[in-house]
Amino acid sequence: MVSITEKTLQDLQFPTVLETISDGCNTDIGKEKALQIKPFRDKEELMQALMQTSEYVSSFQNNNAIPNHGFDAITHEIKFLAIEDSFLEVGSFRKIANLSATTNVLLNFLKKFDDYYPNLNARASRVELTKDIITAIDAIVDKYGEIKDNASPALAGIRQNMNLVRGKVNQSFGVALTQYNGLGYLDDIKESFVQNRRVLAVLAMYRRKVKGSILGSSKTGSIAYIEPEATLKYSRELANLEYEEKEEITRILKNLSNVIRPYLPLLVEYQDFLSDIDVVAGKAKYANRINGILPTITEERRLFFREAYHPILYLNNKQKKEVTHPQTIELKQENRIIVISGPNAGGKTISLKTVGLLQLMLQSGILIPVHERSETFLFDRILTDIGDNQSIENHLSTYSYRLKNMNYFLKKCNRKTMFLIDEFGTGSDPELGGALAEIFLEEFYHREAFGIITTHYSNLKILANELPYATNANMMFDEKSLEPMYKLALGQAGSSFTFEVAQKNGIPFGLINRAKKKIEVGKVRFDKTIATLQKERSKLEKTSLNLKEEETRAREESKKMENINTRIQQKLESYQELYDSNQKIIYIGQKIDDIAEKYFNNKNKKELIGEFLKIVEIENSKRKKATPKEVKAKVEKQKEVLAEVQVKVEEIRKEKKEKKLKPVIEKPKPILKVGDRVRMLDGRSVGSIDSIEKNKATVNYGIFTSKVNLDELELVEAVKK
Repeated sequence: MVSITEKTLQDLQFPTVLETISDGCNTDIGKEKALQIKPFRDKEELMQALMQTSEYVSSFQNNNAIPNHGFDAITHEIKFLAIEDSFLEVGSFRKIANLSATTNVLLNFLKKFDDYYPNLNARASRVELTKDIITAIDAIVDKYGEIKDNASPALAGIRQNMNLVRGKVNQSFGVALTQYNGLGYLDDIKESFVQNRRVLAVLAMYRRKVKGSILGSSKTGSIAYIEPEATLKYSRELANLEYEEKEEITRILKNLSNVIRPYLPLLVEYQDFLSDIDVVAGKAKYANRINGILPTITEERRLFFREAYHPILYLNNKQKKEVTHPQTIELKQENRIIVISGPNAGGKTISLKTVGLLQLMLQSGILIPVHERSETFLFDRILTDIGDNQSIENHLSTYSYRLKNMNYFLKKCNRKTMFLIDEFGTGSDPELGGALAEIFLEEFYHREAFGIITTHYSNLKILANELPYATNANMMFDEKSLEPMYKLALGQAGSSFTFEVAQKNGIPFGLINRAKKKIEVGKVRFDKTIATLQKERSKLEKTSLNLKEEETRAREESKKMENINTRIQQKLESYQELYDSNQKIIYIGQKIDDIAEKYFNNKNKKELIGEFLKIVEIENSKRKKATPKEVKAKVEKQKEVLAEVQVKVEEIRKEKKEKKLKPVIEKPKPILKVGDRVRMLDGRSVGSIDSIEKNKATVNYGIFTSKVNLDELELVEAVKK
């Protein structure tokens, strides 16, 4: 059975969380219920509450948003209906009808979208859906909260007569107004209202000449307010009808109250259901603000909060636009107690409170701000001893109070308990208090309880190092700036950095040295060793982080190189295919050239055609018939490769051109003349100059002649040299 004391709730600031959730509720009843949230005793009920909140959070992102479930409380109406022969006012019935309509809409919605909201629908399915309440009220009361004319035949008749009489009142008053105004008896305002009745504004000097009843006068006495005699008769008749109307409405309301009274338990259930949904909505809004999720609830004895945030600190820092540092903490059977040490203001207490508050929130059906891979199991008790607990009323000192608290811990602590103790052992002589704290810690350890304690005592750090299933942890401290890093590191005790912090805060070095001499040398050496180890750990973490970054960059570079190699290989294959294709074409061209030469010599057409067909058949035998799609793909690929080759060729030509454009000390060009053996600068064929005209030479190559610019020719002898 879950048993968590009020002291634990206060120590972990649980009421502050509830106040924030309460602010997110829409109704007064929902706000009150939110403030009364307590840890669940039944696991099944807890899981339903957590899943309901999780489903409501999901409604913020999907298209099937949960409809409005706000309502006006009917607590007063429920009390009145519980009294026999009592009846409600018209406005109360409108509130009841609206409550019923809101509930029905929500019940139908959750039933329709059961796939999205199965747990919310499970809660809704316990509530009866009926339109009888709405039908009964709508037959009597309109949407403005007024009794309808047709609520009863008698009321319809009364109101019809009232309308007729009102017409007569207005008609008779109009006649009197015209008459006395024509006689000049009326003031400029002519008429007014007194006691909700229409009256003539008669000048005081003429009041005796106007027949009627005086209902009042102006402050100065210059005007008398008179209801005309003809109107007075109809006004009395109207007053009688209004009385009858009131009596009939009372009778109708009594009848309607009697019709609704049997539904009283259902109305209580409706209000309870809507207020429960309001609380779920409040928890969902809170979860949305703190990025709360539902971690895995396991049967295994393990608590693993990864990247956990203290929700109150997170929201405060968010408002101030400051950074909140998450903590990762794990407790399990093989590591069930953590002893956190380190300098003051380093975040030890916040780390301890973060674990306690998140576990408490989770066991109260509230989603918590942790990584999605976090998991925990449910504790029967959460015991806390946090802060200065002096009790003036009970005449207890801090240490006496803490001893009393430890006695309670010893009575209740077992393997399903989590204990959280801040500044363990303080309040007494360090050696004696430390020894007693050590015994308490051993006792909690042997009872297999899970726990986190914070301390400055060296003996507790040593004990945590010696116990197989306990571990030290420290709040990391920057060794250069001596500023806290607000990061929990498991596996090593932390130094209090007492003298280092004192020096940083301006305490003279001589005084610090004198203080060091006052204490045991071994104590100083021990603390110094811890501080050195902590500094080394900090350096190693930074180095490890740098190495990880380097490794990540190396992997990225390796992937890039692999991609480049793959692309190069693909291009080489494409170029090889193009080369093979071109070689094949050249081979066929040579064959055809041989056949053409043969035909040139013997002029045998039959043999020419036979040889040509033979070549075609040999080549066709090598071909495979491709589909139009494959042919198209092949052509596209060839075009692509040709385009790439063309680009490469252009690049090579450009490079060559650039090389040629480089300033080179050229030898004076020899003057070409007729008969010189020459060739073109980028060619191989050698010819002789037949003639030279202006800047052009006619070069004879034996089979043909060509006209070439002199600048594009070079002497063969010059090339040989």
